[in-house]
Amino acid sequence: MAPTVLELAHWSTWAVCAVIKLPQLAAVLAAGSARGVSVGSVLLELAGFLVFLRYQIYYGYPLQTYLEYPIIIAQDVILLLFILRFSGNMKQALFYAVTFWGGWYVLTLRKWIIDLAMNLCTFISGASKLAQLRCLWQTKDSGQVSALTWSMSAYTCASKLWATWFEALSFDLLLMPLSLALYSI
Repeated sequence: MAPTVLELAHWSTWAVCAVIKLPQLAAVLAAGSARGVSVGSVLLELAGFLVFLRYQIYYGYPLQTYLEYPIIIAQDVILLLFILRFSGNMKQALFYAVTFWGGWYVLTLRKWIIDLAMNLCTFISGASKLAQLRCLWQTKDSGQVSALTWSMSAYTCASKLWATWFEALSFDLLLMPLSLALYSI
């Protein structure tokens, strides 16, 4: 019974993650504005997801434990491009791309770097949420922030917590879904 429930948890998480940012993207695109969405928050979120993905690949975790991260990263990159476009800062896209690409390789130059980065991810995700809340407070506009995206992230967090606990019993990996929840709120 447990493997079937575990498979259901993985498949449902992947399905939700395939569309998790679409409500946010649709809201920004429909408004033609990214007002209320923090570029700093999205950048921190991307950094955290890239660290999660790199960590899991580096340590050889099974693909089903991290398959949703490339999907979410792709959606976050699109969201970042929308934010940059609507704020008139598309020239920064190349800088961010080079920075993230370089960071991807720097993470595994030494084992301690990837381990330290992974340990800091919960703090990074918290900082991401604080940046988003600060942006909402300053703009007094939550029109482009999607409650549906937040709800979907709560589900994926619960699903990943259970699946990670069941599969790996890894404390570091158990912190990842908590960080995923913080990122997606």
